[in-house]
Amino acid sequence: MTESAGNLVVADAGPLIGLARIDRLDLLRRLFREVTIPEAVAAELHLGGELPGAMALSAATRQGWLKTVSVSDVRADLLAVLDRGEAEPITFAQREGARLLIDEATGRRAAARCGVRIFGTGALLIRAKETGLIEEVQPELNALLAARYRMSIPLRQRILRLAGEAEDTEAAS
Repeated sequence: MTESAGNLVVADAGPLIGLARIDRLDLLRRLFREVTIPEAVAAELHLGGELPGAMALSAATRQGWLKTVSVSDVRADLLAVLDRGEAEPITFAQREGARLLIDEATGRRAAARCGVRIFGTGALLIRAKETGLIEEVQPELNALLAARYRMSIPLRQRILRLAGEAEDTEAAS
C-alpha cells in the first residue's frame, strides 16, 4: 500500500476524522506521501473548527500532505444515492485511477460498482502493522471505538483476524 510517485490516494471524511480523533493521522502520512480530498470532504472535516480532530486535519493541510481539489463533474447517478461528501471522492478517484480510503458501506458499494479500488481504515491499520509503524492493530481499534467511530463487531473481528491478532473461530469449528 506504500505509494510510488505516480499513485494517488483519495480520502473520504470518515477515516480522516477517525484517525485524527485518535491522533493517528501520522500513519496515513507515513504510508502515503500525499492524500487528496475533494472540496465536499474538506467541508465535512470542518477544517479550522473545534470538532474533535479538526485541528489536526487543518495542520495536515498546512503541512501540504493533505491536498484539496475541486471536483466539478460529479456523477449524477452517484448524487442520486449519496451525498456530495461521498460522490465527489468516488468521482475523482474513478477519473484519476486513484485508490479511495472509505469506510461507509453505501459509499464502498457505490465505489466498487464504479470500478474504484477501495480500502478502509482497517486495511490501513493492518498495513501500518506490516510496515512496522505500529506493533498491534487492536489498541488502535480500541481507540477508534472509544472515540465513537462506528465499526461493527464482525468487521472488528475480521480486521483482527487479518492482522493475526485473533483466533479464527470459523477455522476452529
